[in-house]
Amino acid sequence: MVVDDHSLTRQLAIDLLQLEGYEVREAAGGEIALEIAFEDNLDLILLDVSMPEMDGIEVCRQLKQNERTSQIPIVFMTLADDRRLRLDGLEAGGTDFLAKPLDRLELSIRVKSLIRQKRLNEDLNQSKQVLFSIARAIECRCNDTQNPSERLVDLAQRFGRHLQLSKLDIQNLKDAAHLHDIGTIAIPDAIILKTTPLTADERELIRQHVLIGEQLCQPVRELQGVLPIIRHHHECWDGSGYPDGIAGENIPWLAQVFQIIDIFDALTSKRPHKKPLSAAEALKILQEEAAQGWRNPELVAQFCDFSL
Repeated sequence: MVVDDHSLTRQLAIDLLQLEGYEVREAAGGEIALEIAFEDNLDLILLDVSMPEMDGIEVCRQLKQNERTSQIPIVFMTLADDRRLRLDGLEAGGTDFLAKPLDRLELSIRVKSLIRQKRLNEDLNQSKQVLFSIARAIECRCNDTQNPSERLVDLAQRFGRHLQLSKLDIQNLKDAAHLHDIGTIAIPDAIILKTTPLTADERELIRQHVLIGEQLCQPVRELQGVLPIIRHHHECWDGSGYPDGIAGENIPWLAQVFQIIDIFDALTSKRPHKKPLSAAEALKILQEEAAQGWRNPELVAQFCDFSL
């Protein structure tokens, strides 16, 4: 879509894009542009910065705040080479700037590159959503409630905020809440749902789920921060955990954080082999495990303060 209140400039951009084979929508102002963007499935927006009533910066800001349009690349068109203007545009979520009058070759290269990147991001997002769907199906094997991971997601978000973690770290914890046990897809139901003690071979097979889960999520670039959590959330503070037997601060920090909330959630949830414990009982078990050297004692203390 081309958005510009000057009809000649708008038509020039449309003509150049149509020569490249693109289907182009147009808007003479910000309000119309927002209506079109919310209704259509756009790949890219060329947006004039200086427009009456609603300028391009505000249009961009509103588009980026809406989930439906937040991923559309936005290229600002401007006559001015103003550093402050560029910073404002980038802060609002703009992707790039083009100088007026538009250069056909530069326009063609920028548009092709940005649309190609958008397609790649959409493919990666679809891969992530497939993994989430698989993880939800796996959860239902062990839990008769709908969306059982949602409680863990909420706990991850609230405890992450309590620890003053960054938005990215909290998002990684939330994604891990869905994906940490995705590797159990390779474990037979007869073992996962077993209510009697596991054999040594069965325990070893279950331990492989963290490595399988890491391999499944490895190709998705957006999940790179989640991989250490998936692999290491069963490590122990004293080095007695798996799969690598690492100890103390060698265990990735987010894996330590996630481990605490995962244990608490497991203890307070109903499972095929157990009844749910109360929050007080679960906290007591965490404290006992910290005293035995299995959990980070400082982190357990922080979680107890958070939960009380």
